Amino acid sequence: MDQAQKLRDMIMQQAKPQGTSSRVITITSGKGGVGKTNFAVNLAIQFSKLNKRVIVIDADFGLANIEIVLGVIPKYSLAEVLRGEKKIDEVLTQGPMGIKFISGGSGLRELVKITEGQMGFFIENFSALDAIADIILIDTGAGISSSVINFIKASEETIIVTTAEPTSITDAYALVKTLKEETQVQNLPNMKLVINRAEDEHEASEIYEKLRKVSDKFLGISLGNLGYILQ
Repeated sequence: MDQAQKLRDMIMQQAKPQGTSSRVITITSGKGGVGKTNFAVNLAIQFSKLNKRVIVIDADFGLANIEIVLGVIPKYSLAEVLRGEKKIDEVLTQGPMGIKFISGGSGLRELVKITEGQMGFFIENFSALDAIADIILIDTGAGISSSVINFIKASEETIIVTTAEPTSITDAYALVKTLKEETQVQNLPNMKLVINRAEDEHEASEIYEKLRKVSDKFLGISLGNLGYILQ
């Protein structure tokens, strides 16, 4: 077994942060441009309205845009955590409506090339947010990179956002397939689909059924239906 595989196994074992009671939800997509970040921000707002303490982690490393959507310029980002200059709870930025967020950094090449060792270190630090958050939302980058897969492993719940675009649907399936190939069955998170920009309920239902059937038949994975958002 090579060193990289040992590291992947270690991260998998740590995937569910030990001693945390916060609800950790990863929001992801196979394809970019499906409205994932807007969905994450609006979900955070709704949780906040329910008097939940919410932290959003922008895990689209080096290409972060949560701060743009929220209209807030952060002083720190995940870069300071990975350099060992700050603890994870020290890089929190206060956003609107009581939401706190952690920037993934924008235009930082060092974050685009994050290593699996750094990823493991970051996941280990999740417990520091436990005392100050009821809900932790992780907004990943799009696609099937190792950082996306590892963040999905680090949560018990995953929301996959897709649209009616054929490429968006096939990329969503590719994401689920990759996760199945790299994760032990007992460690798979609870995965649910959100159909964004649907023309109507019928279209949303058709897309969900397509993905549900192929995932169940070929991967043995049951995808939940969280709902849809109209165009």
